[in-house]
Amino acid sequence: MMASVGMQLKPPGEELHALAARLGCLQKEQAAALPGCLATIRQMTGLFRDAAHRETANEGTFQNLLQILKKTSHEIDVACKDMTTLAHLDSCLLLLSECFRCLRNACVECANNQNIMRNLGLIDASVHLIQLLQKSETDLESSLTAFRCSLQFLGNIATGNRDSQNRIWNLVFPSIFLNCLNHHDEKIVSYCCMVLFTCLNPERMKELQEENNLKTVLAVLQASRRYPESEWVFLIVTNHLLKYPELVKAVYTKLSNQERIMLLQLILSEVSDKSSVIGEEISKFLASCFEEKCQAVLRLASAGNHEDEEALVTVQLLDVLCEITSNNGQLEYLQNCPDLLEVAVTTLKLTHVAGKQATNIFSVIHFATGNEQISHPAVGFKSHLIRLIGNLCYKNKANQDKVYELDGIPLILDNCSIDDNNPFVSQWAVYTIRNLTEHNERNQELIAQMEQQGLADNAVLESMGLKVEKQDQKLILRSVRKTPNL
Repeated sequence: MMASVGMQLKPPGEELHALAARLGCLQKEQAAALPGCLATIRQMTGLFRDAAHRETANEGTFQNLLQILKKTSHEIDVACKDMTTLAHLDSCLLLLSECFRCLRNACVECANNQNIMRNLGLIDASVHLIQLLQKSETDLESSLTAFRCSLQFLGNIATGNRDSQNRIWNLVFPSIFLNCLNHHDEKIVSYCCMVLFTCLNPERMKELQEENNLKTVLAVLQASRRYPESEWVFLIVTNHLLKYPELVKAVYTKLSNQERIMLLQLILSEVSDKSSVIGEEISKFLASCFEEKCQAVLRLASAGNHEDEEALVTVQLLDVLCEITSNNGQLEYLQNCPDLLEVAVTTLKLTHVAGKQATNIFSVIHFATGNEQISHPAVGFKSHLIRLIGNLCYKNKANQDKVYELDGIPLILDNCSIDDNNPFVSQWAVYTIRNLTEHNERNQELIAQMEQQGLADNAVLESMGLKVEKQDQKLILRSVRKTPNL
């Protein structure tokens, strides 16, 4: 069935080129033509959502848009010098936003258009406009919208296009990136991170490691603290930053404690994904940070120190180390650290003693109803220490023996009761005792002797799936049931 003449559609190229020609004519008119330009560009923006229209664009189409950007640049520059012209600036900014939307859409999966725009100088013109928008410091919503759209355009023209990425980097790094990352508008920060993420590569990551350029990485991390849900910041950290140990070390030392907590939370979310791996150098660096500051957590025993930031960093470091050592691909890194296991056992002793000397967050408590909620940053700290010890001893005879020598086994057995300050502590104790006694007769004999002497509760051992038996005048620790999978 043939469509009627009135229903025939113009070929994609014909419709787009007609609009571009109309836009060219309107530009020759005075300010009265501005509404017509805006309407025409909006039609072009809509057409560029379709790949067929994007593929028919030519240099003339984008040349018209470039002229509008240049004219608008002049208008904004004048307004920055004469604030009485701000009323007219609003309509110019609306037109500017639509230009950027149009250019943004035309770039999608179209390398040819990206190249035409770059060669015409549209990247340079856009960056100049961004500088003017930053300089204007106006609170007009239309200014913020134009700013956002300009960054979206830069992100799209850079996607998959190395030449465009190089041009943007040369124009924008570092000053414009820094200004945008520190902007008060969340969307501007997010779109800036999109552009930065798109432009980053191994060479530029090395460039960021230079002392003068660390402030860009710091600005990214500070943005993450302000906007923790920002996906682009997360991608910069996980896809780029964490692959460069020297950069992580250099940045970490310059962060405040609150910023360190935020970075550690990003790392934790990454290592919690079992398919993700943190390199050996970063793992050992985080272990050394924990070793250095671990006793700061004891300050949390005092009622007035709940917000001690150094102690909160220690809590977060322990969480990260527990997750790293839960991954078989990363466990070996930290099992071979000479001091980590000793520090973990020593810290467990200190918190255990602190909890017995006075009633505090390290004391064992059990609510009768089980409905009470405890809100304290150190909740679960002893549980996690025991978990870390268990992980470090997994199939590792040297570490099993080290815990024996540090008198860590009686300490862990003394943490097998239900403790609402340490959820799941008994389960982690079971897990750790199993790892300490696997193929280790000396550790098995110690626990058996403790049970015989009344120093280890037989009921506790049975809850672990262990039973002491006497065989040929020798006490033997046997497994009586399969340990639940923890």
